Amino acid sequence: MKTNLSSQIKLDLVPKRYYAPENKIEYASLCREEKVFTQISETADGGVKSLADEVVETIKKNVEKKGKCVIALGTGNSVLPVYTELISRYENKKVDFADVVVFNLFEFYPTEAGAPSTLDRLNNLLLSKVNIKPENVHSFNQEVEKADLYEGCRAYEAEIDACGGLDLVLCEIGVAGNLAFNAPGSQFSSACRMTLIDSVIRRSVLSAYDLEVAPATAITLGIGNILAAKKVLAMAWGENQAKIVKAAVEDKASETVPASFLQMHRNAKVVVDLSAAERLTRICHPWLVTSCDWNNKMIRRAIAWLCEKTGKPILKLTSNDYNEYGLNELAAQFGSAYNVNIKVFNDIQHTITGWPGGKPDADDTDRPERAKPYPKRVIVFSPHPDDDVISMGGTLKRLVDQKHDVHVAYETSGNIAVGDEDMFRYILVMDQIKKEFGLDTELYNQKSEEIKKFLAAKHPGDVDSLDLRMLKGRIRRAEAKTACNWMGVKPENVHHLDLPFYETGTIKKGDLSERDVKIVKDLISSVKPHQIFVAGDLADPHGTHRVCTDAVLAAIDELLDDGAEWMKECRIWMYRGAWAEWEIDHIEMAVPMSPEQLRFKRNTILKHQSQMENAPFLGDDDRLFWQRAEDRNRATAQLYSSLGLASYEAMEAFVEYHPIR
Repeated sequence: MKTNLSSQIKLDLVPKRYYAPENKIEYASLCREEKVFTQISETADGGVKSLADEVVETIKKNVEKKGKCVIALGTGNSVLPVYTELISRYENKKVDFADVVVFNLFEFYPTEAGAPSTLDRLNNLLLSKVNIKPENVHSFNQEVEKADLYEGCRAYEAEIDACGGLDLVLCEIGVAGNLAFNAPGSQFSSACRMTLIDSVIRRSVLSAYDLEVAPATAITLGIGNILAAKKVLAMAWGENQAKIVKAAVEDKASETVPASFLQMHRNAKVVVDLSAAERLTRICHPWLVTSCDWNNKMIRRAIAWLCEKTGKPILKLTSNDYNEYGLNELAAQFGSAYNVNIKVFNDIQHTITGWPGGKPDADDTDRPERAKPYPKRVIVFSPHPDDDVISMGGTLKRLVDQKHDVHVAYETSGNIAVGDEDMFRYILVMDQIKKEFGLDTELYNQKSEEIKKFLAAKHPGDVDSLDLRMLKGRIRRAEAKTACNWMGVKPENVHHLDLPFYETGTIKKGDLSERDVKIVKDLISSVKPHQIFVAGDLADPHGTHRVCTDAVLAAIDELLDDGAEWMKECRIWMYRGAWAEWEIDHIEMAVPMSPEQLRFKRNTILKHQSQMENAPFLGDDDRLFWQRAEDRNRATAQLYSSLGLASYEAMEAFVEYHPIR
């Protein structure tokens, strides 16, 4: 069973010479926008092995030279696979940690009994599994009184100095551009100190430590301490890190992105995978630094970029524009700017359709979806009970109105995303109507009292009882059924899959299992769809979207292995919209919406009342989900309009998934 197919999706086929230049001359040309040495690996696994190589080499070199190697280690999620690789090398006798001295990069402070500790995490992940001597492990003293905190920080720095300084710092570039707990605003010369853990970093702490409530403060080595090390290795993996990697590597060093201060270090290296590097100039806009291997996606991206730079629509671009912005090579390849303009204009125009299920009895040569069969059987997979309408509510309504047999499959219950107050409101309503509806029973009254007592005694971070989770899940079911009814989806076509991996009661979910995949596979087999819509939020900060997508892709893979002929005729479309939108060069189908259709979509999203202002997981964005959806859909329509195509109120965009075999 393949449970990681989403990680193998490659929207771009990036030529190897862009990310792995063969010589220093090529590197100098390609990387001239990069202000710190940056190594791009095709996959995170490749980057992990490269980092492990450098750590092992640094240890051997320093132990041979001075009898020890002093390393500061972080405990962010990005570093974990490096530790796994180092443990493997230790077990294979390729590295010896006996003379390694370790300093903890950061520690939560103050501490309480049972509170999380980064040192404990470091012990569990690495230290206890290799031969590092306990006396060689240093961490900040969490028992220091707040009144003595300044002296405690200076004492920790003195311990580092007594060991001869740091030979290596191994850390991640955090989601906020932080190094360790040096959040935006940290000074270049900052020293070891207590810091507030900001809201963005706090969310990554919740995920890493499986917490419901993150500590508010921590002790961290400062930027100045990190940059004083002889070598710094920083890493970042995944598409959701691309924006911050670009800022750290190519933008001017700034306190708003503390990781950008690595530019000031003479022996710093940033190691990223292709997904995290996708916004770097040599990957995103290679025509600015080298001659290009032009393909359709690259051409479309270049022309959209040129339109943005010039403020012109596609068909008004001139040869002078191409020459001025470094695209004369492209114009020469096609004979003229006009030829490129026509090609790209037609290419993008053919993505627009008001018939997402295909237009019956029409020539579908240049349409994104087939005309036949009609009507089609369609499954829309929704990770949570509102992602379908947030991400593709307009398209879903069109599919229903155009008489396709539309099924909506809600993959998880979404129960932990219902606030206690929302849930308690339903209990109060039930209490008031129980006599009139014959619910005034001993069992109901017992359950009601148990729930009220649990809520009264509940503390932040407590896991909900089974009864609370069941009730919260039923609230989300009712909202989803209401939204589907509003759109015209048949009640019997609404499926609540309640995939087991989700039902832990905590933010941290279980691993995707055969049980999850079988549930999805059974539904697909029973419907035998001509179209499947699935979440394409591969950088989903919650992770649930990606796991749900992996469940669908694994089920499709198994069906193809089983020889399901009908599956070969099924088209799979990936949507976005909860956290980001597809870039113009990837869009293969764009479904427009009028003002009335956009308003209908908003009203459909509003059926999910528990996910409004007091929803627990709104993320970093202050806007409500319907506002985010409208802004993104309007932005897509505005982009098409700025390129000189038809001007719509809003658009939903899709990319076709071709099964990985």
